[in-house]
Amino acid sequence: METLQYNTKRTQLIIPEYGRHLQMMINQILETQDREERNKMAKAVIGIMGNMNPHLRDVPDFQHKLWDQLFIMSEFKLDVDSPFEMPQKEILEQKPERLAYPQKNPKYRFYGNNIKSMITIALDWEAGDLKNALVLNIANHMKKCFLNWNKDTVHDEIILKHLLELSDNKLKVREEDLPLTDAAEFLKIRSKNGNGAKSNHKQRNKRNNARKRY
Repeated sequence: METLQYNTKRTQLIIPEYGRHLQMMINQILETQDREERNKMAKAVIGIMGNMNPHLRDVPDFQHKLWDQLFIMSEFKLDVDSPFEMPQKEILEQKPERLAYPQKNPKYRFYGNNIKSMITIALDWEAGDLKNALVLNIANHMKKCFLNWNKDTVHDEIILKHLLELSDNKLKVREEDLPLTDAAEFLKIRSKNGNGAKSNHKQRNKRNNARKRY
């Protein structure tokens, strides 16, 4: 009686999507001494792989991808006449560089990265009416972001303090431009947008219910 073989005890498949039988066919090619015969077998395997992925036939470089996968499943040992250059194992196994985060623990993260970018831009501008208008706009946007996070109210002094801190004490709203936009205005706009979303949701439900009747 033949003993059952569990996958956990078998050799791990390099590309599991193609299954064990295809991997065995590739192993058979590696054991074939005649080069011409290896070429025929490799092309036959490529055909099988293509039939297993009919949805990718129109994808650019589809054949190139199949040949790359064939070499990968042969552990880069296959010696055949390929229409494409064998991929380099070192490049495929190379780990990507780690992405650097702007900050590990950004302070006042509820303001978002856009505020940081706007502050950086404002610091580079020459003093004048345009810069004063930009600083005021930044402060009002910070107040709006704060209210989205806190959902209550906030005093202008807190926003101005945060603006100074985030700009290394270089940006300040002029006294004549104060006070900032009233918190009630931001809350009113948010409430209006919220009600609009609910209204649209109700309208969609009415249309869906009407369709169900027929």
